[in-house]
Amino acid sequence: MSMIAEEVSTTLYFDRTFDCEAAKISPGEYYFTDKHMVIVTVLGSCVSACIRDSITGIGGMNHFMLPDGASSDKDSPVSESMRYGTYAMEVLINQLLRNGARRENLEAKIFGGGNVIKSFTTMNVGDRNAAFVRKFLKEERIRVTGEDLLDIYPRKVYYFPKTGKVLVKKLKNMHNDTLAQREEAYASKLKTSSVGGEIDLF
Repeated sequence: MSMIAEEVSTTLYFDRTFDCEAAKISPGEYYFTDKHMVIVTVLGSCVSACIRDSITGIGGMNHFMLPDGASSDKDSPVSESMRYGTYAMEVLINQLLRNGARRENLEAKIFGGGNVIKSFTTMNVGDRNAAFVRKFLKEERIRVTGEDLLDIYPRKVYYFPKTGKVLVKKLKNMHNDTLAQREEAYASKLKTSSVGGEIDLF
């Protein structure tokens, strides 16, 4: 089995609308920074957690989906599905802590989990992703200061970690074939991959 690893996005560009540097993240990626910049993603049934240190402004965003676990283990904290979600969250949190964020200052805003892809609706992929990210943050005692979860529309999310500001655009007229193909390819990749190494939060 191949190993799934959360990857740091390397898609950087200058955003003329916001007049700042920007990082675009895709499924399975994350990005963090202490600069005045924007992190951008488009979400369907995937979720993103935008997490920052409210004092220093170091923050980042991830973009992930729970793999489809067997229904009998979906509520088990040690299921493959939950372990992958936990790993995706811990990779981002650990990068923030290693780079100067303090756990007691962390705050989060969470987005996505929309039921936008027909083949995913029967599996409640968006619902499971939304429920997971809420539960994880509650258990880790990271306060959630904003959220926009579920619904039927894809979203484009712009996150400014330095200030904590988030802009969310519901993509009501989007032809989401590209988004659907991207998320379905990501979902099938997760099915054939094992979870990356064990990570302890510090």
